[in-house]
Amino acid sequence: MVFSIDFTGKNYIVTGGNRGIGLAITRSIVSAGGNVAILYRSSASAPQVAEGLEKEFPGVKVKAYQCDVTDQKRVGEVFKIVGEEFEGGIVHGVVANAGVAIVRDALEIGEEEFDYKTNVLGVFYTAQAAARIWIEKGFRQGSIVVISSMSSQIYNQEGLNKPLRHVFYNSSKAAVSSMSKALAAEWAPHGIRVNIVSPGYVATEQSGVHPKEVREFQSASVPLGRYSEPAEQTPQVLLLLSEVSSYQTGSEVFVDGGYLIW
Repeated sequence: MVFSIDFTGKNYIVTGGNRGIGLAITRSIVSAGGNVAILYRSSASAPQVAEGLEKEFPGVKVKAYQCDVTDQKRVGEVFKIVGEEFEGGIVHGVVANAGVAIVRDALEIGEEEFDYKTNVLGVFYTAQAAARIWIEKGFRQGSIVVISSMSSQIYNQEGLNKPLRHVFYNSSKAAVSSMSKALAAEWAPHGIRVNIVSPGYVATEQSGVHPKEVREFQSASVPLGRYSEPAEQTPQVLLLLSEVSSYQTGSEVFVDGGYLIW
């Protein structure tokens, strides 16, 4: 069977959707005809990114909303505002993408840097806000896609994500993946699907700060021999947001260039 993904007339929320993987996801949804609300914490350029996408893709709505995903009340408020401001009055899907990475030896990291509030609670508050509205409205086709990481599976004696030390990041992503599967089980009776996309090494501003030798080492650790481009992470996200994957929930898809098979 041949299928296509068409989001025309549908509304989506992407947290951290103004940069990196999040921006690639936003662009992919918009290119498929979907309207997107970008949630950002502090980036002053987010509204301009949204305006630029509206101009590039006439006929869709893209709007940026300031929202710290660790603020449970604010997340709930923004979800309601988006529902009121976007045509149709309902958000059809959500991508929980916002997160932070801290590179630090385990013996040096402190409480403030061990930021589970952003990486775990932020995802939970995002998913919770969507599910609450869908259940209240009786909407049974909602899809949540959580962006985790292959790092949730990586442990080795030379350091997590060698040669980098990622004890916080890796453990937080393991928590995110486990939590998302639990939410999938709890909300399945309401018709809400929760799935996970776990990228490998991706060429973003965040990874670009690493020294060249680190990036070369990591590329050589991947069977496909290179970093992923952000856009290469998006097809699985679109598939899981769409009705094409209507029987898929609680799954985790690794888009890692084969890293985990070595």
